[in-house]
Amino acid sequence: MKVDGSLLVDNPAEAGPMAQQLEAEGFHGGFTFEGRHDPFFPLSVAAQQTKDLELITAIAIAFARNPMILANIAYDLQLLSEGRFILGLGSQIRPHIEKRFSSVWSSPAARMREMVLAIRAIWASWHEGAELDFEGEFYRHTLMTPVFNPGPNPHGLPPIFLAGFGPRMTEIAGEVADGFLMHPFHSMNYVREVTLPALERGRQSGANPDADFQISCQVILAMGDTDEELEAAMNGARAQISFYASTPAYRGVLDCHGWGDLQQELNVLSKRGAWLEMAGRVPDEVIEEVAIVGPRSAVADRIRERYGAFASRVSPVAPFRPDPEAMAAIAADLRSGEDASSS
Repeated sequence: MKVDGSLLVDNPAEAGPMAQQLEAEGFHGGFTFEGRHDPFFPLSVAAQQTKDLELITAIAIAFARNPMILANIAYDLQLLSEGRFILGLGSQIRPHIEKRFSSVWSSPAARMREMVLAIRAIWASWHEGAELDFEGEFYRHTLMTPVFNPGPNPHGLPPIFLAGFGPRMTEIAGEVADGFLMHPFHSMNYVREVTLPALERGRQSGANPDADFQISCQVILAMGDTDEELEAAMNGARAQISFYASTPAYRGVLDCHGWGDLQQELNVLSKRGAWLEMAGRVPDEVIEEVAIVGPRSAVADRIRERYGAFASRVSPVAPFRPDPEAMAAIAADLRSGEDASSS
């Protein structure tokens, strides 16, 4: 199980030293997220200041861009990193696509499937010399003149990971992607009942169901070694989880546990901007189902217990109270367990 650390920065220039630190601490990868800043620029900086660290967008919002733009960016980051880039894409939700990005929202699962196939068709024209002749329902790419063709990538093609939540988008990830980025708002019930079966259906419908496929899980932590630390960490996780749980598209996790009414309650509060009140409505039992809760020394074992059977990599995150030393220690604990199991 690989361990990825955060490369969320206030300035892309900070990503270089931060990535170097992750690499020195033994993290396998560093990930960015499309939040306050573009997810690709920090990785461009990190690629030039590291040697082994894998660099991942987890996630870049696919529908804010088109396949040609994404194909170019990913190709160039694969060059810059000398083969260490993973293109992680997600759909986001309709209000963000239409109101934040002023882009088109329609048939998101079908559109995402076509986007990945279009990117691969563009790469095939560059990397393999195939004729570019992609015509789909949402995207059309039929022109590639030599002046715009970068030629074969000496480091090969980057993997594409897709984020998904509902069963249909998760199936698409299994069908056309090289890996799956699991949303941090999940429970083991939801994973067993919805996520893993959907991925398997997608894998079986894909062109190569036996190909290597990775599952990457972002894991919310609520850890503390004293009662005060644990309470503060729980409150941080509670605020993050209340935000996710207020979103109608994510209700499925709550429904798996009979907590579906909580989603509607939180959604009403979110529309009033009552963020503190929202957090207060989330009971401890929800936090314990979604997050890893406990002392720092127990976190690695609990991650292995939950995710060891199916996850290829994990990205531990501690909302609002990140402790770099504690995160490095968790990564070391996970590596030591991996080394022990392989010896």
